[in-house]
Amino acid sequence: MANVRIRVAEIFGPTIQGEGILIGLPTVFVRTGGCDYRCAWCDSLHAVDPAYRNDWSTMTTDAVWAKVKALSGGEPVMVSLSGGNPAIQPFGDLIRLGHEARYRFALETQGSVARDWFVDLDVLVLSPKPPSSGMDTDWHAFEDCLRAAGEGPQTALKIVVFDETDYAYARKAAARYPQLPLYLQPGNHTPPPADAQDAPIDITGVMKRMHWLVDRVARDRWFEARVLPQLHILLWGNRRGV
Repeated sequence: MANVRIRVAEIFGPTIQGEGILIGLPTVFVRTGGCDYRCAWCDSLHAVDPAYRNDWSTMTTDAVWAKVKALSGGEPVMVSLSGGNPAIQPFGDLIRLGHEARYRFALETQGSVARDWFVDLDVLVLSPKPPSSGMDTDWHAFEDCLRAAGEGPQTALKIVVFDETDYAYARKAAARYPQLPLYLQPGNHTPPPADAQDAPIDITGVMKRMHWLVDRVARDRWFEARVLPQLHILLWGNRRGV
């Protein structure tokens, strides 16, 4: 139903996708409010922490779709559904409306909540959170997400890595799901930040982790892994709406 309501933190773009399988691709972002996780190094607290709830909007599917079309000038573009955890929002009708107009949809989630509309996505990025996040991975829920997606979207695995413990976690996760293309990303904070939304980005620290991660992957002959930075962080830090 087009009057289904979605909790939205911000809608912005077109800009480029800053990370993962679609890095560099022009994209409109629909960032939802609310998350079932509380990662120690979250860089999107404005879309996670209930303290920001008054900044979120409850929008109908039609209203979200109208905003996406206005931002893209009616030209089909990739739409990234992000958060928070966008899987807790009802996106099925938005995806249907967009597909009718030749828009494509990507979603990134930690894999904690499976939805039947995952099968209608064009791209699904599953990003389980490593030990540095302070969260535990429910692999049964993760596999429910894979089953919900089925053969519908292009599905990939993306893992943030801060240290050797995270790296070992990533190795095990990749071995568990060898069928998924793997993307590794150096974390952009030394956890826990004082305020993840407003804290300045330590670009030197990010690049040191990037160099370490590249060297580690190469030394281990882990040739299936792709190591990428968060391009948007290098360009804009943690500014909202870019």
